[in-house]
Amino acid sequence: MAGDFEVIVAGLGAMGSAAAYHLAASGRRVLGLDRFQPPHTLGSSHGLTRIIREAYFEHPLYVPLVQRSYQLWAAMEEKSGRKLLLPTGGLMIGPPDGVLVSGAKRSAQEHRLAHEVLSSSELRRRFPVFAPADNMIAVWEPRAGILFPELAVESHLKLAAEDGAVLRFNEPVRKWEVDGGGVRVFTETSIYHAKRLLLSAGAWMSDLLPGLKLPLRVERQVLFWFEPRSRPEQFQPQHCPIHLWEYAPHQFFYGFPDLGDGVKVAFHHQGENTDPERVRREVDAQETETMRQLLRRFLPAAEGRLKSATVCIYTNTPDEHFILDYHPVHREVIIASPCSGHGFKFSPVIGEIAATLLNDQTPAFDLTLFRAGRFAAGK
Repeated sequence: MAGDFEVIVAGLGAMGSAAAYHLAASGRRVLGLDRFQPPHTLGSSHGLTRIIREAYFEHPLYVPLVQRSYQLWAAMEEKSGRKLLLPTGGLMIGPPDGVLVSGAKRSAQEHRLAHEVLSSSELRRRFPVFAPADNMIAVWEPRAGILFPELAVESHLKLAAEDGAVLRFNEPVRKWEVDGGGVRVFTETSIYHAKRLLLSAGAWMSDLLPGLKLPLRVERQVLFWFEPRSRPEQFQPQHCPIHLWEYAPHQFFYGFPDLGDGVKVAFHHQGENTDPERVRREVDAQETETMRQLLRRFLPAAEGRLKSATVCIYTNTPDEHFILDYHPVHREVIIASPCSGHGFKFSPVIGEIAATLLNDQTPAFDLTLFRAGRFAAGK
C-alpha cells in the first residue's frame, strides 16, 4: 500500500477540487488523484468563464443550492485573495412559453427572487446590442454573473493542500474495490487505501463505475470568442450582462461580455457524442459559420473577427440533472458528477455536500433530483 487515508477523491476538476478543500478543511486525511494536472483544457472546467445564475430554469430545487454557492464563492474569494465572481446581471431570453423563460419565472416566483420581465422592445432599449425576435421576452435577474473556472479550481486545490490534502496529478485511477476496512484504489503506479472514496471523474465516470451501467453521454462543445464588429463599448461588463437564449424550442446558446478576450458565445448542448479519450479538438469552419448565423440574428454587433475557439466536454444524464449520491451497493463510495453542462456554478456547494456525506452527516438540501437509483433498470 502506498498510503492510508480517510478519503480518496478520484478526479480533481470542479467538483473534486471543491470536495478536497472542504474535506481537508474539516480535518480529514485526504488524497486527491487526477489523470491530468488541473486546471487543464481536456475536461469540463476550462474556457476562462462560466455563468452563475439564480432564477434557475432547470428546476426550482436548484435555487437553494446556488444561493449557498454564492456564499461559498464569497468565502473562497476572501480566503484565497482572488476575484472569482464578477456580477453582471443576467438575461434569460426566449418565447414566453419556452422552457427557458417559463422555467426562470417559475424559480423566481417560487423563491421570491428579485427579477424583471422585459418585452422584446424593452430589452432592445436597455441593451442595444441584443436583437431579440418580436415574440421573445426576457427574465432579468440582478445577481447573475461570471465565474473564473481555472482560478477557482486552482484556488480550491491550493487551499486543500495548505490544509493537508495530498494531491497526486497525472496519476489516473484505473479501478477500485471495497474491502473489509474501506476502499482500495489502484492507479498505474500505486495502490492506496481509504475508509471512503469520492468519484468525481466527470467524463471518465463510466470507466470507474462499469458495474452500474449509468446512461451517461459525453458531448463535445465548442466555445467561440469574437471581436465585436461595432459598438465594442456596449460589450463591456458594465453594459452587457451574461445572456442565455432559447432561439428555437429546446435549443439554446449563451454569451458573455467582452473581458478582453472577445465576446464569448457557445451552444448549450446540441454537440456531437464523443469519448473523452478521442474528442475532436479542432474547430472547423462550418461550426464557426453556424454560430455566426445565430449572431447575425440576435447579436449582430458581436459578429466580427473570430479571435479564438476551443473545445470542452459535457457529461450528460438523460434528464440533465446531476448525480450526487451514495453508490447504490457500496455506501463507502459517493458519486459526485456528472453535471450535464450546468454544474460549475454549484461546485463549492457540491463539494461541501460531498464532504458532509463522507463525514456521515445529513446535508441541509433536498437531493432527490440527484439520486443514482433513478437510472436503475426499468425506471
